[in-house]
Amino acid sequence: MRLLHLQSGNLSLTKDYTEYIPPYAILSYTWGKDTKEVIFNDFTAGTYTDKIEYKKIKFCGEEAARDGFQYF
Repeated sequence: MRLLHLQSGNLSLTKDYTEYIPPYAILSYTWGKDTKEVIFNDFTAGTYTDKIEYKKIKFCGEEAARDGFQYF
């Protein structure tokens, strides 16, 4: 399982957890057009902030942080 990690305002993709999985938030998300949405390859390439809908992911991370979670 891979998660998104928000720490000090920086967003990153975690390693693939196979044993210990840290506490994480699950947030509802509505997908838009494929060309606008952030996908896994955008994270691995470091281009995820270039997508228009990155703001939705950032918002989800901020909401998770408000509830005390670094991972979502």
